[in-house]
Formats: sequence, C-alpha cells, structure tokens
Amino acid sequence: MTATLALTIGLAVLIGVSLGLLGGGGSILAVPLLVYVADLPPKEAIATSLLVVGATSAVGVIPHARAHRVRWRTGLIFGFAGMTGAYAGGRLAEFIPAGFLLTAFAVMMLATAIAMIRGRRDAEGRPVPHELPVLRVVLDGVVVGLVTGLVGAGGGFLVVPALALLGGLPMPVAVGTSLVVIAMKSLAGLAGYLSSVSINWGLAAAVTVAAIAGSLVGGRLAGRIPADILRKAFGWFVVVMGVFVLGQQLPEGLRTSPLLWTGVGVAAAVTVALTVLRGRRKPEPRREPAVPAPVGSVSRH
Repeated sequence: MTATLALTIGLAVLIGVSLGLLGGGGSILAVPLLVYVADLPPKEAIATSLLVVGATSAVGVIPHARAHRVRWRTGLIFGFAGMTGAYAGGRLAEFIPAGFLLTAFAVMMLATAIAMIRGRRDAEGRPVPHELPVLRVVLDGVVVGLVTGLVGAGGGFLVVPALALLGGLPMPVAVGTSLVVIAMKSLAGLAGYLSSVSINWGLAAAVTVAAIAGSLVGGRLAGRIPADILRKAFGWFVVVMGVFVLGQQLPEGLRTSPLLWTGVGVAAAVTVALTVLRGRRKPEPRREPAVPAPVGSVSRH
C-alpha cells in the first residue's frame, strides 16, 4: 500500500465520522480528499464521492434509526424527489466546466454554513412537527437533488439546514433523517455520472469501507452531543472546508499568497470571537406580571 493510498483511506474515516455525527459533510470532505490527496480528476472525484457517501450514509443511518432519530416519511419523500433532481444534475454536469462546479460548490457551502451558525431565531416555543408538509419536502428535495448531482455533494450540507432551520426538526433528528435522503440522492447522482465518467472501483471500495467504519462511530456520538453545539459545529466545519475549496480555485499567484491566507485567518478568528460573544449574551428571563387576588377572597392558613 502506497503512502498516498494509506493517507486517503485514513482520512476517509473522517468522512464517515462527519456523516454519522453531523448528517453531512461527507462530500465536503470526500471531493477535496479525492482531488488533492488521491489525485483524481475533478469529475471522477465527484462521481467516486457520490458512491462513497451514498453507501456510507445507507449504513450510517442504522444507529440513528435504532435511537428513533429518523423521520422516515419525510426522509423517503425528500429522497425520492431528490433522486430526480440528482440524476438530472449528474447528466447536466457533463456540459459544465469542473472549475465552475467546484467554485459553485464552495459558495453554497459558505452560504449554508452562515445559516447553520446563526440558527433559527424563532425556534423556541414552536411545536416540533412530527413530519414536514409533503409539498415543501418535494420542492426542497428536487432543488437539493439538482445540486447533489451537479457538484457531487451528498446534500447533507443543504438537507440538514432544510430540516433543522426550515422544518423545525431537532438537530439530532435532522441528522438521522438526512442520511436517508443522502443515500438515495447520492446513488441517483452516481447513475447520472456513470454515463460519462469511469471510476477506479478498487480505490472507491477501500475508501467506502473506511468511511462506513467512521460513520458507525459518528452515529454513536451524535446522540450524546447537545443539539445547539452540534448545529454550530456543523456550520464551522462547512466554513473551513468551503474556504479551502474556494481558495483552490484562485489563480496560482493569489492561492499561494501568505497575505491572503493571513487575512482569511484573521477574519475567521474575528468571526468566531463575535459568535462566542453573541452566544454568551442570553436574553433576560421574561417575568410574568403578578396576578392580584380576587376582591373579597380570604386566605386560609
């Protein structure tokens, strides 16, 4: 086993941990790993990532299902709707330059990360729906599926926010349900890619086995971490990977500029500090006005 292959397989475990723990991030890790470590062409890396993430998500949903953290109807409807969009996206990707796909991938990652870090301001006090409305699930599924097929993202970085922020599902439930959706859409997107891209099946199998092992570990950890921390961790994870992928698309002179990356590091540090300070500022508890006793009432002791 070469050093590059060993490193690729070792890092693939993190893909599984990310999927099992956060319900996403698999392709966010897999595409850069396969492009920059395994040295695959971008479109072959995207197709391979769909196989790895799809198979890993299918296995990773097991611990979540056992812990009752999966909304099956929502997940299956979202998944079937997403499969149509994912297949169309996979076919359409043949006509779009790889650099454009990766840039669009990074921009969407950053936009989604901001939404996850900020969270739902109106979430408190709202009842949690058992299942989401069918029409909303279908529309979201088609849109997210199209993105999945185009950029090779399993969709967790879009599905989890859709379920947690728009649908109001608790973060652990959104994570478990998203794995059902990711598995279905990833395999549909792969089918679209296979019409124009060949895969190194040996490498794909090795990476998939390692990722599955990691997903089982991540699934066990997911139920032990508070939902708010899990949501923000997901958001910051996507920020880091989005900046990395976006940076790789810059011209050579900018990509290797210490000044640029120093600025990015300072901006990230300031953003983290502001987020922490904002999180510490908890609103004052609302005091209910005292209700006066009825006139003429007699207190008995």
